[in-house]
Amino acid sequence: MHGLGNDFVILDARGSTPLRVDAAAAYAIADRRHGIGCDQILILRDAADADFFMEILNSDGSRAQACGNGTRCVAAMVMRETDRESLQINTDGGVLKAWNGESGLVSVDMGPVQMGWQEVPLACEMDTVAVELAAAPGPAVCHSMGNPHAVVFVDDVEAVDLERIGPAIEHDDLFPDRVNLSIVHRQEEDLFRVRVWERGAGITLACGSGACAAGVAIARRGLGGRKNGIMMDGGLITIDWQDNGSVGGRVVMTGPFAYTCHGVMEGALAQALKAANG
Repeated sequence: MHGLGNDFVILDARGSTPLRVDAAAAYAIADRRHGIGCDQILILRDAADADFFMEILNSDGSRAQACGNGTRCVAAMVMRETDRESLQINTDGGVLKAWNGESGLVSVDMGPVQMGWQEVPLACEMDTVAVELAAAPGPAVCHSMGNPHAVVFVDDVEAVDLERIGPAIEHDDLFPDRVNLSIVHRQEEDLFRVRVWERGAGITLACGSGACAAGVAIARRGLGGRKNGIMMDGGLITIDWQDNGSVGGRVVMTGPFAYTCHGVMEGALAQALKAANG
């Protein structure tokens, strides 16, 4: 499936024996020439405290805590198969609620944003609204959406060499868990252009948690309201940072999803999974 071109291989391990996907198997599956090809791998597992658990693996096999586009995709899939209108999905970043929205879109409550330097996390104490990074074209707004994000505002995102600065910022010593990077400029009122570099994946057509991070950063910098359209390479998503009386509020993401194909892995990919599971 994909959300705005941010694509996923979804492995359904619910009701089955434990399934392990190691770095070698993840790389084989995600390889766009010799495997299936994807930005991230999502493994659905049984959960006692939610409708299911979603494990998120980057294309390099590293584990991620949050994936907004992926959450929207699997929610759409499971709601269709169960004839449900809403779901509770457990992840490493916490339990997320997803529901069918208007016009065939799916909404996900991505939970509160965490804005403290220790919550991002950063390596040392500082103001997270204006973080200076050597490789960045301007100060970054840093916060966590269950995973760390740095958001940088520029005059023109297309003029930024994301291939060059993305790896440098992802691996900056300031970020002990590495970081996702969003580059943002205003297109018009309540509409912002965003390009993303995802840790462990590189440039992707869209990033749900990155869109959430950008939407929150817009409000934290005072550059717009709390509800904005985020135009990514893959298309438009709406981010609504709602004030529910808590410090971090709640961030609701609404956008489309799409099915690509389904099937059973055979050959080299099946062997890679067999090797990962002994």
